[in-house]
This record gives sequence, structure tokens and C-alpha cells, in this order.
Amino acid sequence: MKLIIQIPCLNEEQTLPETLKDLPKSLNGIDDIEVLIIDDGSTDRTVEFAKEHGAHHVLRLTNNKGLAKAFIFGISHSLKLGADIIVNTDADNQYFGGDIEKLVKPILDKRADIVIGNRQVETISHFSPIKILLQKLGSWTVRRLSGTTIPDATSGFRAYSKEAALQMNVISDFTYTVETIISAGNKNLAIEHTPVRTNKKLRESRLFPSIQVYLRRTLVTMLKVYSMYRPLKLFTIAGGTIFLIGFAIGCRYLFFFFQGQTEGHIQSLILSAITLIVGFQIIMMGIAAELIAINRQLLEDIQLRVKKKEVESKD
Repeated sequence: MKLIIQIPCLNEEQTLPETLKDLPKSLNGIDDIEVLIIDDGSTDRTVEFAKEHGAHHVLRLTNNKGLAKAFIFGISHSLKLGADIIVNTDADNQYFGGDIEKLVKPILDKRADIVIGNRQVETISHFSPIKILLQKLGSWTVRRLSGTTIPDATSGFRAYSKEAALQMNVISDFTYTVETIISAGNKNLAIEHTPVRTNKKLRESRLFPSIQVYLRRTLVTMLKVYSMYRPLKLFTIAGGTIFLIGFAIGCRYLFFFFQGQTEGHIQSLILSAITLIVGFQIIMMGIAAELIAINRQLLEDIQLRVKKKEVESKD
């Protein structure tokens, strides 16, 4: 049983040595532990420091692709290296490496395909009250969209079985955390969570320049990914709401019509007709999007079969 711990990096020469030192060297049920560094276009000595401090593999990307792309490139490369379990952690030493054992145990016990570390954000001293509130609200939203029970959706400390890793696809260029949970939930993968510890803060987050930017990009990601898996529901709610508004306006016009008071209300009739047509068109778009989603699922099934054959041919 091979475990590969992958670490996406961008200019992490200051924190990477501490992160690597914190990783376990052996675990019960694991025969081999290897470390993969994904260098996302670093311009400092990240790669040199990685090799000097015990990293087994370094995947160098040609330029800065972003965290989401670095993550999925790492997953793909880990599979090529023969990983049975893949653990993803951050290069800033945010997560306590000793808790990797807690992440992989449910997978070893065949209870879970994915295990996500719960940082228990309310206990992290350097998190402001507004950040804690936003983290909890975001995680609640992800639980609703994915049908999972994950309390810390933005945690990057997580483990994937080989089967789950083969099914991972990331379309976002921002972050993989939210997208992969929604995707896994809709693919009916078994997802668990476990409490994990965090280390002392070494640097500020560089993923986003402000909370406003983070919220906007995260909400866009949620909407985009959910619409990939549940387009008919999303479009039906939107179209149905607009259709009902148009219907209510039309009923208001009919009330005045039967009262013989149509003068001055012709605008309501026009608005009603427009909203009824728009609402109906949105619902029709939802049906078309649902057919596209079914086609995408078939393509993902084919992709999974191809990936499995590629991995099996290397074993």
C-alpha cells in the first residue's frame, strides 16, 4: 500500500522545510510513504529546498497555473507514481502532519473514499470572528449543494483513495476545495471528516487578496459546479420563479379587466407576457442543460475507464 503526500508550492522556500519535517515517516497499514512537490512556477529556491529536505518527487509546472490546477496535476501524477492513497496538504505548514494517520485510516478500513480534515475553525486563534462566520456559512452552503456533512469545506488537508482520485476533475482555476466536495457528493462517493490540528501561523494566505474577492470567486465556483450536476433543478427554480411572477402579474391584470378598469394597466399585460415567456425559456434551457449534463457524465465514465487502464498498465 503506497501513500503519496502531495504538496502544491509557490515560492515556499521559507516554510517548506518545516512542512516536510512535520510529515510522518511510517504509518500502520502503509508500506511506502513518498512526498510529491508540485512546483507551481516558483521563482525562489523551493525546488532545491524540497530536494534537500527529503521530497521524493518534484513535478515542475511550466508557469504559475493556480492552486486548483496544481492540485489536479498532482493527483494525476500521484496516480502515475502508483499511489493507492493520496494525501494533500499545504506548504505553509498550516496542518499538523501527525494527523495524516487519522486521514488515511477510514480509507484503509474501506469506510471512505475521501476524508477531509476538520480544522474546527472556531478554535483557531488567528481567525477573526468574521472569517469564522464566513467559513461556517460557506461550509453550510456546500453541505446543502453536495448532500454531504463536511463541517470544514475549505480545508485543504484531505485524503483520497485511488478510486476517488481517478474520478477527480477540476474546472476551476481558483481553488479545488469546494468544487471537489460538490463533485464527490454528486458522484455518491463516500466522504468522511475527522478533527485535525493546526500549527502556528507562519505567513498570511496568498490565495486571495481580500475577503470580498474570495467570496465572489467562491460563490461563482459553487454556482458553476452545482449547475454542472443539477442543471434542471437550478434552471427550473429560476425559470419557475420568473414564470410565477409573470402569472401573478397576469392575474392582477385580469382582475382589473373583469372590473372594466383596463385603462392604465396595459403595461402589466405586457410585463406579464414577457416574464411568462422568459420563465418558460429558462425552464427549456434547463432541460437542454440536463441533457448536456447526462452526456458529460457518460464522457466522465469513459474517461474513468481510460484512466484505470493507464494506471493498470503502469502497475
